Amino acid sequence: MPRRTATMLASTLMLIALLCAGVLIPVPYSEMSPGPTVNTLGDHAGEPVLQIAGHRTYPTDGNLNMTTVRVTSADFRMNLVEAVYGWLAHDSKVVPHDTLYPDGKTEEQSTQENAEEFSQSQESAKVAALKELGVPVKSWVIVSTVVKNSPAEGRLHAGDVLRAVDGTAVKQPSDVAKLVTQHKPGQNVVFTVVPAKEQAAAAKENRTAAKTRNVTITTTTSDDTGAKRAIVGISAGTDHTFPFSIDIKLADVGGPSAGLMFALGIYDKLTPGSLTGGKFVAGTGTIDDNGTVGPIGGIEMKTVGARDKGAQYFLTPADNCAAAAKETPSGLTLVKVKTIDDALGALKDVRSGDTDALPKCTAKG
Repeated sequence: MPRRTATMLASTLMLIALLCAGVLIPVPYSEMSPGPTVNTLGDHAGEPVLQIAGHRTYPTDGNLNMTTVRVTSADFRMNLVEAVYGWLAHDSKVVPHDTLYPDGKTEEQSTQENAEEFSQSQESAKVAALKELGVPVKSWVIVSTVVKNSPAEGRLHAGDVLRAVDGTAVKQPSDVAKLVTQHKPGQNVVFTVVPAKEQAAAAKENRTAAKTRNVTITTTTSDDTGAKRAIVGISAGTDHTFPFSIDIKLADVGGPSAGLMFALGIYDKLTPGSLTGGKFVAGTGTIDDNGTVGPIGGIEMKTVGARDKGAQYFLTPADNCAAAAKETPSGLTLVKVKTIDDALGALKDVRSGDTDALPKCTAKG
């Protein structure tokens, strides 16, 4: 066989072998891409996203779209060819698998966590919007989660109202951890609680829950690598009673990043006129009960998804501005926001057409 032919044959075989290896050998990466974007002022799956009863609402127009990111499943393993294609594509992002599923987290665990965060973001969005409108909201501290095989398992339950710890009233979730960690591991802590069932019955009957009980739990040692702390195995959160019904109907979405857009949608429906002035505004960002907007993941994918759907303006958490500004889709204006007040101010500028006044994102933030 001529040397030239032999060399070409060897090169071809090596290329085939490399391609086979690229297809067959998994790499520890996952892919993120733009997900669905939904107008919080409109309908989804045949019903309004925001459903308000017991309070006057007003007509709205334009778009206040929440945005999402689509990710590969925990069990999916990319091959080298898919990873290279993802790195080169402008509308997707390849990231280490552990970034999306840390510590071997399963897809089921991730889905459950995202569902809980999504539910909490809805509650915070309602509170933030109503506070902005001056509508009073009753709040109290609750047991948010109970760790399996912890001292609190079977003694306290998710939804139990935490009135006091060792006789000291708790006013916010952080009070609970402060009071528990004043103990040494092995010491007892007394929780004064309203059982979740009693609280639910009281809410249904529109009365204040009065049936409390004391629960004594022996603390154990935390698994932290640093100083050993006393814990009982619960996390505390906040629950609310709203003066009228606000339901958010949106299935197959998880995580906390739609909080800002839900809050703005609720505010828009409860106030005369249109927040957007008929413009297409999209955005993202977590929100807490006080209206503070927090950063989210996958900002580059969300801006692409929003622009593909026709968004002109994108409300961007301040901490995400630098990353988002590196590859801003053509025709999309990134607006920096830190609070719901910032967002409302920016929407006023959008309505009036005074876009020069908008606080825009830059590569520096």
